[in-house]
Amino acid sequence: MEPSELRRAIGAGRAAASELGLDVTDVTVVHDSDRVALHLLPCDVLARVAPSGQLADSEFEVEVARRLALVDAPVAELDPRSDGRVRVRDGFAVSLWTYYEPLPSEIAPTAYADTFRRHHAALRRIDLAAPHVTDRVAAALREVRDPERSDELSDADRSFLGDTLADLSAALGTGRTGEQLLHGEPHPGNLLNTRRGPLFVDLATCCRGPVEFDLAHAPEDVAQHYAGADQDLVRRCRALNWALFSAWRWRREDRMPEREHWRAEGLNRVRAALRGRSAPT
Repeated sequence: MEPSELRRAIGAGRAAASELGLDVTDVTVVHDSDRVALHLLPCDVLARVAPSGQLADSEFEVEVARRLALVDAPVAELDPRSDGRVRVRDGFAVSLWTYYEPLPSEIAPTAYADTFRRHHAALRRIDLAAPHVTDRVAAALREVRDPERSDELSDADRSFLGDTLADLSAALGTGRTGEQLLHGEPHPGNLLNTRRGPLFVDLATCCRGPVEFDLAHAPEDVAQHYAGADQDLVRRCRALNWALFSAWRWRREDRMPEREHWRAEGLNRVRAALRGRSAPT
């Protein structure tokens, strides 16, 4: 967020916690993008603060968290001292979550795959209306194909990115055997290593599709430890994920840090994934 917007977001997070009687004297910014995560102290709460235009996404995330907590999913939970509601303060939607101190050690591929298995099993136990993966692709295509929404994307890259999204989406289709609810964006940044074990966060991206779409967000060796995964489909989904990532970076309204770097890098990663190899880091 822009500095002035971030200050307002911090104020909104403070206000939402204080209204519940939680003591807030210090705030640390844990994550800053189109929405922010704030560690509020000494009450030890994580506040997720998004522009109020994302209120529906915030409410959806809270509902997903509520339902998954009932089936013992490996996910971050809402703070038990809150009432689980999303509050709108000063143009921001605020939800309050349990804060988990991250452990410094990396999550091994086998543990990552096991957490996936447990999470997917829990998702199969809840009944929730969620968009299909191909709906997300359709939204990205609208951004790519409209020069007014992605005005700095060259004609050649626009054609490449649009064709890639359309072709890979068609290959996925709908109604595949084994499709289910997914996390939607379970990349390493959304899997915390905690004393409770690995926990998924950022649940607003929940969608429907093959489990391979989730697996494609993880480091490449994780899918090899997930029994029954279609490795060829994982590779195609990895290309699709990078194409989706690239589409969002070329939006005029995108505010991701280091956006210029990730615009070029995203396209490089798409091409590398289509060739079936890793892009250089």
